[in-house]
Amino acid sequence: MMKTGVRRIVKSGDAPTVIGPYSQAVMMNGFAFTSGQIPIDKDSGRIVDGGILEQTEKALDNLSAVLTQSGTSLKNAVIVNIYLKSLSDFGIVNECYARRVDTDNPPARVTVEVSGLPKDALIEISAIAPTLPFAGNKK
Repeated sequence: MMKTGVRRIVKSGDAPTVIGPYSQAVMMNGFAFTSGQIPIDKDSGRIVDGGILEQTEKALDNLSAVLTQSGTSLKNAVIVNIYLKSLSDFGIVNECYARRVDTDNPPARVTVEVSGLPKDALIEISAIAPTLPFAGNKK
């Protein structure tokens, strides 16, 4: 268990390395605060082939890897932020997302359309999730 007030940088080898001066996530006071994850293949460093379905699945995979390294999971998220290049992709994203979160107790969420994302991705996703043990913690 991490002490409160201690800031720890999270680095997951199962997610792509960062492409700028930021961390994959920071843990502090019992929470993991992730940076936005885009659909980059960690081995090639490129956006995955395909459309919004494939990109959403990969972004969620990358986010899940960072959360796992933080000692938590997407099922524990208290808020998820989704940035879409086109809100017309909302339905497909929602279907993928619903398979990964606790739909009985879903997190708060923000979904917005943006004019552009790094590496011309179609989606970017970030989350905040508790890392300290609590009664509802699900892996």
